[in-house]
Amino acid sequence: MTTTRRGLLAGSAAVVLGAALNAPAAQAHTGRGGQKPTVVLVHGAFADASGWNGVASRLIRDGYPVIAPPNPLRSVASDSAYLAGILATLKGPLVLVAHSYGGIVVTNAATGNPNVKALVYVAAFVPDQGETLLGLQTKYPGSRLSEAALDFRPYGEGLVDGYIKKELFHDVFAGDLPKATTELMWAGQRPADVRTLGEPSGAPAWKTIPSWYLVGRDDRVLPPAAQRFMARRAGAHTFEADTSHVAMIAQPAATAALVKRAAR
Repeated sequence: MTTTRRGLLAGSAAVVLGAALNAPAAQAHTGRGGQKPTVVLVHGAFADASGWNGVASRLIRDGYPVIAPPNPLRSVASDSAYLAGILATLKGPLVLVAHSYGGIVVTNAATGNPNVKALVYVAAFVPDQGETLLGLQTKYPGSRLSEAALDFRPYGEGLVDGYIKKELFHDVFAGDLPKATTELMWAGQRPADVRTLGEPSGAPAWKTIPSWYLVGRDDRVLPPAAQRFMARRAGAHTFEADTSHVAMIAQPAATAALVKRAAR
């Protein structure tokens, strides 16, 4: 994608979710015989693939092939390579949808894959080459996911995982969900190796692949200002919703509508 093309896309103002998502899309990503693209849903840290259930069920009902693979959460390089390996086994057009840390993974895993027709970022990191998660998370004020919000547990020799503390999980991660739900999410959260925070990203796929972005206005993990900055830089078609960091759980219908728009 040329700089001019990215600039034109970025120049359009962010649109509030609603009727705009139901408007006809200009592009179609159907393959031979009009097949719908396979949607690959990639979760982030402190979560697992079940967080996509509300979105996946809607996409499957509408005839989209869906896969929600596990994200190992061990390192940016190895997680990206793992996902790239999965993508290599899938035939036909692909739409990659990422949440949070999953954004840096798809940004790297999709690079050079001609089958990937669209990238959808849901309150996700969209790094440029050399950038880190920590650098983007702290670029603007507002994140409550500080070191003090984490419990650290060693594994292996010199390796450490980070978990969000129980007393902070609801307010920091998913403030618009019932506490009974977030208690279960906390109990089953999958931690990330803390080394991922400072690991630089590689060549970004969004420079050559069209992208869409859903900004969570009430996000307390990745500040909305950071999300808007990354979406604008990537030239993403940007939409916003009054939701916490877990938009795909809090607003699955709106999230699925955005995915379907990107997949047209």
